[in-house]
Amino acid sequence: MKTIFSIEDEESLVSLLEYNIKSAGYKFDFSLNGYDGMLKIQELKPDLILLDRMLPDIEGTEICKFIRSKKEIQRIPVIMLTAKGEEEDLLQGFDNGADDYLIKPFSPKELLARINALLRRSNESNVTSKLKYGNIVMDTDMHRVYCCDKETKLGPREYRILEFLMKNPGRVYSRQQLLDAVWGTNVYITDRTIDVHIRRLRKALSVNEECKVIRTIRSSGYSLDDKN
Repeated sequence: MKTIFSIEDEESLVSLLEYNIKSAGYKFDFSLNGYDGMLKIQELKPDLILLDRMLPDIEGTEICKFIRSKKEIQRIPVIMLTAKGEEEDLLQGFDNGADDYLIKPFSPKELLARINALLRRSNESNVTSKLKYGNIVMDTDMHRVYCCDKETKLGPREYRILEFLMKNPGRVYSRQQLLDAVWGTNVYITDRTIDVHIRRLRKALSVNEECKVIRTIRSSGYSLDDKN
């Protein structure tokens, strides 16, 4: 039975989360403040974390950065819960390592759909330890990417986009298809978001000419293709 861990200071919301998550067949644990939550995460190593962005003692984005900095917990999926829905806030959450973003108030049904999708993708990513395309190698166990044997630093969203494209090379995907594959369905993010992350991914890979493999297909979308 998988464990869902919540860091949330609103006790009424914690009770709602606990009821619905346990009803769905998961274990549930929680902390009402950030610093205590960081300690518990390291002890419990839950399967997924629900993280409030606005906590009284520490920003949720800082907790997310902490999770991604610790090898033993860095691959745990994180869904950030927030009352702030501006695109810039969403991008900041993703930049600091969030896997998904849910804006309050939200329905328990939607939350459970996001949890199920993230856990499913997390299980799938553990099946294959290495992906290779041309001069790019992705080690999914170590969460590292190499271009021509040199490590390339990617943000968590850029990493997931590249991972998806490396599993499906040569195929053309629309912006919406990439959003659905990487963010999940029913996520209200504009097409501009995927363009921003593609631009960042290209910049990271452009350190070597032989790793410029993200191709734009006009009016269609993007593809992993080294035939320029």
